[in-house]
Amino acid sequence: MAATESGVAPDQLDGLVTVLDLVRSGAARTRPELVRCSGLGRTVVTQRLGHLLASGLVEEGALGPSTGGRAPRELRFRADAGVVLVAELGATGITVGLTDLAGELLAHRGEAWPIADGPVATLGRVEELFDALLADRPGVVVWGVGVGVPGPVEFASGRPVAPPIMPGWDGYPVRDRLAARFRAPVWVDNDVNVMALGEVRSGLARDAADVIYVKIGTGIGAGLVSGGYLHRGSQGCAGDIGHVSLGGAVPGASEVVCRCGNTGCLEALAGGAALARDATDAAREGRSAVLAERLAEAGTLDAHDVVRAAEFGDATAVELLQRAGTLVGETLAALVNFFNPAMILLGGGVGASGDLLLATVRQAVYRRSLPLATRSLKIVRSPLSGQVGLRGAAFMVVDELFSRERLGHWLGEGVPTALMS
Repeated sequence: MAATESGVAPDQLDGLVTVLDLVRSGAARTRPELVRCSGLGRTVVTQRLGHLLASGLVEEGALGPSTGGRAPRELRFRADAGVVLVAELGATGITVGLTDLAGELLAHRGEAWPIADGPVATLGRVEELFDALLADRPGVVVWGVGVGVPGPVEFASGRPVAPPIMPGWDGYPVRDRLAARFRAPVWVDNDVNVMALGEVRSGLARDAADVIYVKIGTGIGAGLVSGGYLHRGSQGCAGDIGHVSLGGAVPGASEVVCRCGNTGCLEALAGGAALARDATDAAREGRSAVLAERLAEAGTLDAHDVVRAAEFGDATAVELLQRAGTLVGETLAALVNFFNPAMILLGGGVGASGDLLLATVRQAVYRRSLPLATRSLKIVRSPLSGQVGLRGAAFMVVDELFSRERLGHWLGEGVPTALMS
């Protein structure tokens, strides 16, 4: 069979990817373990491993434990062969990071930034922050760039599509711009998808095959993991529960206009912006002395003000959080009955804060879901906080780089710049 551009024959790729995945995941650390775990013959494993050793992706280390014969050499994935630049863009902030090829975060920094400033200014600032990270580590080679954005993304092109909270971003070539700037392949996805990937690969959901990651921040979204793999859907917008309509189920919901242009969306009723809106109304109407005092001090209220007020026992804040948690939980109950996940993780600035919201979501899900679907269901907060999206973006990049579709196109080059052509 004809070889790929890097000299790897297509019929060798499956074994090559299998061996590499086993080594970089730590599932197999010696040649005998590779033979046992891969199901490949010893000769095939030796050939594929030889290719990976020659490429510099894998190296031999110390002697491993003997099982009776000569002690085998342990194998190690060269996670330090290159770095990945990662960024998570939110409605009100930017976080960037630098990881190795195993997804370990080496450095990161973040700052407040309004995504509504548009793609030119925002990506310009991202590039400046990336440059600052690289300046601290001279000589590193960028193997890829991963970005999560708070809106729908056509994964195949790396372009946002009609994102409700990202004015000016519709169709913007995020991938093309960053690829030209850093001379490396780029992947862009919805921020909730990369958060879900981060949890499944390095968080509480590592042992769960079917997971829903729910981000409750300014908006609401969900990342779906099925059989251990991220489910993006045909165009990349699977899991966008923030725009499920509740107009017919919640009194007055049909009068609440969402930023997507529709009315009665879950996000418009229970997201962080909705909590801030309703809290401001309550403060101005004299229904909460705590929120009124905070409004007078700061001039505006956000969802975190509601969480803090609820923690101090403010009845109105408690009511707002319970209402939001109930609406989110009842929406998730439909997904639980349909998808039957083993775990639901709550993340985002609002979702990961406070016990009240978590307890209310749990109560609604368990009350409205089928008993069999909730028999072993766990509903917990994400423990990775602000790092989960950065880690997920790194895993997105390395999984693409080392996939069967791409590995053979650049392996012979030593670095994945061949993917740029």
